[in-house]
Amino acid sequence: MHNLSALPILYSLRNCPYAMRARLAIAASGQKVRLREVVLSQKPAQMLRASPKGTVPVLVLENKQVLEQSLEIMQWSFEQSDSSNYLLRCNAKALSVANTEQHKSNAINNSQQTDMHSLVALFDTEFKTCLEQYRSAKRYHDTQLVLHRNSCQVYLQMLEDRLSCNLYLCANTASVADLAIMPFIRQMARVERQWYLQSPYPKVRSWLDGFLQSPMFSKVMAQYPLWLEGNDDNVFGGV
Repeated sequence: MHNLSALPILYSLRNCPYAMRARLAIAASGQKVRLREVVLSQKPAQMLRASPKGTVPVLVLENKQVLEQSLEIMQWSFEQSDSSNYLLRCNAKALSVANTEQHKSNAINNSQQTDMHSLVALFDTEFKTCLEQYRSAKRYHDTQLVLHRNSCQVYLQMLEDRLSCNLYLCANTASVADLAIMPFIRQMARVERQWYLQSPYPKVRSWLDGFLQSPMFSKVMAQYPLWLEGNDDNVFGGV
């Protein structure tokens, strides 16, 4: 039995890519939260009291601290537990080797971390803008659709090049960058499905499919009833 009152509260929206990546990090790190599925047209008063900005995700910790940004929630999750090294920190084996080798390992990991954070920032700003323009062009039958698609392709090619060097975006293991960027590539793949399936980015498709077909993603995308004040919470996450 879970002591629900001792768990953090996560306000989430199933298909929101920001909420999705927060849930991915919570699931990958084995954390447990009280999940409250909301719709933004009926924002719960409790959520607005915790976070007046009125968007998801919002994580209310046991000490009442509120994390309002998805990347903050991801960082918090992996600071609690990161056995698969999503933060790309130096592994424990490096601590037992000679100092010169340890310094070399530290340098590699520091470089990977910098690269990871830079890549996420790039996609959260530049790519996200291009993606919104592309999605809008498709929705409203804009004649500039191909132009906006081409803008997005610059970033798909960037990922394709990275995946030609590593199994994942920043290393041969999955990192925060993979979990943070994947929901937005999923969005792009759904804009013009036939174009995407025939596009010259086979490694991106394989990388995305690997996540979409994983048990973790199925768990993250499970459907929960809309939460209303007074309703019971659902426990999400855990091993």
